[in-house]
Amino acid sequence: MSFRVENRVGVKAPSDRIWDIIADLPSWGDWNPTFPQAEGIIAIGGVLTLTETIEGLDERPVRAAINDWVPYAQLIWSERRGFQFTSTRYIEIEELAPGSCIVANGEIFGGMFGEGFFNKNKRLLRRACEEMGEALRLRAEA
Repeated sequence: MSFRVENRVGVKAPSDRIWDIIADLPSWGDWNPTFPQAEGIIAIGGVLTLTETIEGLDERPVRAAINDWVPYAQLIWSERRGFQFTSTRYIEIEELAPGSCIVANGEIFGGMFGEGFFNKNKRLLRRACEEMGEALRLRAEA
């Protein structure tokens, strides 16, 4: 069984503008409150090295594999967080019309320990997704 937290936000910017912000990993620290440090190569099987900062939780290093990516549409990465605990993070862009998109970002928790972590922290995790979505919206619309 898996457990998901997600935020969706309308963004008045074209998908290529939003994708350029997402793909510029070294600049995540300029706008992303959840992952203020990011580096890696966006490619299938590529590795991302991130720092995750969620208010109310300890800051933690993340080393994740990119599962899938589609330019101007999505970036998906996952990590094993321990015995019976996995997480998959994603950012998805859906262009509704030129210059108007819906951007979703979220995390899917799996495994017995993933369920426990989610249940204990779902409010904090939801707020982190909301903050990241709003920060991306503001950056893209600037």
